[in-house]
Amino acid sequence: MRRYDWLRRIHRLDPDQDYHEIYGISTTHEFPWDFMQALGFALYRTYAVPSIGRLLAETGEFTARPQKRYDDTVLILDAIGEHGMESEQGRTAIRRMNQMHRAYDIPDDDLRYVLATFVVVPKRWIDDYGWRKLSPHEVRASTNYYRALGRRMNISGIPETYAGFETLMDDYERRHFAYDKGAFAVSEATLDLMASFYPGPFGAAMRTASLCLMDPPLRAAFGYQDPPGAVQGAVRGGMRLRGRFVRLLPPRRTPHHARESRNVRGYPNGYRVADLGTFPNGAGCPRGNSQDKPGAGQ
Repeated sequence: MRRYDWLRRIHRLDPDQDYHEIYGISTTHEFPWDFMQALGFALYRTYAVPSIGRLLAETGEFTARPQKRYDDTVLILDAIGEHGMESEQGRTAIRRMNQMHRAYDIPDDDLRYVLATFVVVPKRWIDDYGWRKLSPHEVRASTNYYRALGRRMNISGIPETYAGFETLMDDYERRHFAYDKGAFAVSEATLDLMASFYPGPFGAAMRTASLCLMDPPLRAAFGYQDPPGAVQGAVRGGMRLRGRFVRLLPPRRTPHHARESRNVRGYPNGYRVADLGTFPNGAGCPRGNSQDKPGAGQ
């Protein structure tokens, strides 16, 4: 295979009909690391909306068990992406998301905003730091993918285009970003978790790097000081250098799924998608963790 063969494959597909296949190529072949980082940042920035960050703090899940919440989120989204929304695993994952959301009084506006971050943040991240920019085909496919997911989550008023999602996200953040002590606690727990992915002093460096990769309104909403300009420039420059290096690598022949990340550490003996997430109504998991192979996602 040559470096741009996957992109050629994408351009032979229809982003309005084949959006799942295109999104799968982008996320597991072309940009697996970038999409995982970007989707993590997409979810993180929603904490800066007080109604979202405060609710997550009140549940205690994101502060007391951040690794489990991280793993469950990654694995639920991964099951949908890997197997498809109409597959048994995909339907189970979507059902788990809907069950968790229904347990709380979450406004449709907040759900729409979270969905928008999953469309917009990865494009901006990859355009800034990826080995190439996302093509219009990929942007349209990603938009259609999350529109389809949003419909299955019963979210109303979903934008029809990427531009609509972008406007929604930016306007919502301008109106709602603000400091909240509960949201700050969730942010701190998340940054500590990110730091724990790296040994020793590298963890502290990664926390600083995470702050450098945030935009000023996001940092301000959490009350963080802006890192020195030279440090921000070095971190962002290093990310762009990484993208140039990745461009020189051969294309990925086999898919790399998010469940295969070394940062997903909570299920060494395997898991069932139906057991992931929280059961806030007290029903509990249908059964304990399976003894399937790690990452089986049964």
